[in-house]
Amino acid sequence: MKPVAVTVFVANLLASAPALGQDRRSSDTLSLAQAVTQARTANPMLRATRLRADAAWERVPQAGALPDPELSFGLMNRMVGSLRSTMDPMTMNQLQVNQMLPWPGKLAFAKNRAERLAQADQLDAEDAELMVVARVKSVYYELAYIDRALAIMAGSRDLLRDFAQVSQTMYAVGSGLQQDVLQAQVAVARMTEEITVMQQERVAMAARLNALMGRDATTSVGELELSPLGAELPEVDTLMALAVARRPRLQAARERVQAAEAAYRLARRELYPDLMLGASYGQRPAFDDMASLMVGIRIPLWARSRQLPMRKELQAMHAMADAEARDVYNETYAELAELRAGAMRSLNLARLYATAIEPQARASVEAALAAYRVGRVDYMSLVENQMTVNRYATESVRLVAAYHQAMAEVEAVVGAEPGGVR
Repeated sequence: MKPVAVTVFVANLLASAPALGQDRRSSDTLSLAQAVTQARTANPMLRATRLRADAAWERVPQAGALPDPELSFGLMNRMVGSLRSTMDPMTMNQLQVNQMLPWPGKLAFAKNRAERLAQADQLDAEDAELMVVARVKSVYYELAYIDRALAIMAGSRDLLRDFAQVSQTMYAVGSGLQQDVLQAQVAVARMTEEITVMQQERVAMAARLNALMGRDATTSVGELELSPLGAELPEVDTLMALAVARRPRLQAARERVQAAEAAYRLARRELYPDLMLGASYGQRPAFDDMASLMVGIRIPLWARSRQLPMRKELQAMHAMADAEARDVYNETYAELAELRAGAMRSLNLARLYATAIEPQARASVEAALAAYRVGRVDYMSLVENQMTVNRYATESVRLVAAYHQAMAEVEAVVGAEPGGVR
């Protein structure tokens, strides 16, 4: 093959390279909105958390209800020798009902505690939904990156195969080196290895996305969208203010503090006696019927070993809930600081790749091609420059995906709807 022909062939190959990273579109594209909607509807873990909240709400009326009354019937004061005899004035058929009335405030505090805990479980379900949505987005964008990286790598491998053919032809006519042939073949093999590894990663990620969406793990996942870069995030303090007002997990922690306070106030009233009311009616066949009214109280005789330790226990539980709420607050701030840093790092680097690194790398390829035409560089150096461009293109896509993944986590921590913090 003549050098001029080789130059033209190489130029044609390189001219097609910039299109390797372009998005592919097909009719079976799975949009992010579809994936999120499916996960919200069919994710089994979300269903479990919602059912847990439903169960907690059913405990509220139970906590505020009076104890069941007691009803008893007795054949009173029968003679042992003659059970049927009713001539004794004390003999009667007795019907008795008893009702225990807790000390005022006990039921109210018990119900308030149950309501707070139910509200906390409800907020936990909402937080779980935000976390699942963030996870769906993270896996979705990882798959979108993998698809585009595979396209770039496949194009790179095709380019390497073509160059291997060129080097083989040049070696056959005596104008090339066997070393170039071997290097080209090794490069093709290494690229095939990288493609194989990434294809298996896609299988694993697709199964993970299907699991989050409540679908069979083997369901085919079509083309995925990769949105362009968005705007910069607000400062951490601004994000934290949003989280304090909107994050369900923070609100749930505050609800549990209120529940623990209600439990402690209930424990303080355990020393106060509950009231027992009773009424009975005695039917005497041979005499006038009789009626009785009874009043009783529960005496906290063993308060040192029961009520007082209970009070200390609930006081400690209240302090624990308050400490946990502060920990959730601190963790939220730390998460937002870390996630914002990651999002801004990916955003700035992606912009740098798009505006400086990739254009400069492509200019380097054009310069190498010009030098190759006059014999100043070998074509393997030209190939290496083009592979560098492809690596930069892959990294650029990865940074865009990483930005969207970090944004999804920020939105989950803040408690905002998609785009709500941008």
